[in-house]
Amino acid sequence: MRFSPFLALALVIGAAGAAGGWWAMHGHGGEAAAPAQDTRLESQLAEAGIDARQRGAIEALVRSYILEHPEVLPEAMEKLQAREAEARLAPLRGAIETPFPGAVLGNPQGKVTLVEFTDFACTYCRSSLADVEALVKANPDLRVVVRELPIIAPESEPAARMGLAAAAQGKYPAFHKAMFSGERPSSASIAAAATVAGVDSAAANAFAQAPGVHQELERNLGFARQLGISGTPAWSVGGKLMTGAVGREALQQAVNAARKG
Repeated sequence: MRFSPFLALALVIGAAGAAGGWWAMHGHGGEAAAPAQDTRLESQLAEAGIDARQRGAIEALVRSYILEHPEVLPEAMEKLQAREAEARLAPLRGAIETPFPGAVLGNPQGKVTLVEFTDFACTYCRSSLADVEALVKANPDLRVVVRELPIIAPESEPAARMGLAAAAQGKYPAFHKAMFSGERPSSASIAAAATVAGVDSAAANAFAQAPGVHQELERNLGFARQLGISGTPAWSVGGKLMTGAVGREALQQAVNAARKG
């Protein structure tokens, strides 16, 4: 099929209509948004010199095209969501890539920064441990900034606090690995991981209750809310945001893109 300018405009109209319908169905101000959206569309069509009769023909073409190629709608929405995530991330990137002192894996001076939002109670974070370790080994210039996001279980927060206390003692990588290699977070497993990592437990327990640790966890929760992150793991690299256990290959591709950028 020849992709004409009229078809391009038709797909814009179709995508706008589809997005507007989705927005309205999900209760995001559909009644107020629809008239404004239609007014903008009318203005854009008028500027393009398209009258009502031509619009009717274009809308018929849109309907036909979407029925024949429904895959364009989820593809368009995925692209839109990615762009929106990038826009939300841009003003926060510097702050997100600035680690809590010591909460870094890989090369602390690395030129490429990968940020991981993680929870020690997260099964998918646990399964991603090997991916991150392989990534660090394969990329000597990679700095992995870990942001503790204790949202899954009641035991997530004390584990995160101990992680930050371990970071203050320069023991974060060892504690991080020990926690994900051991049992799910509990008082016993947290203490065991601290012992394996060589953490001074008395000093760590005191540090874990410090205001700075609480502020760091609140900061990470705030970042998650602003970025629309509702689960772990979540990743940020090179201005891109990814969620879920995406796997080593996807992470490596994102790191490569960030290095080139």
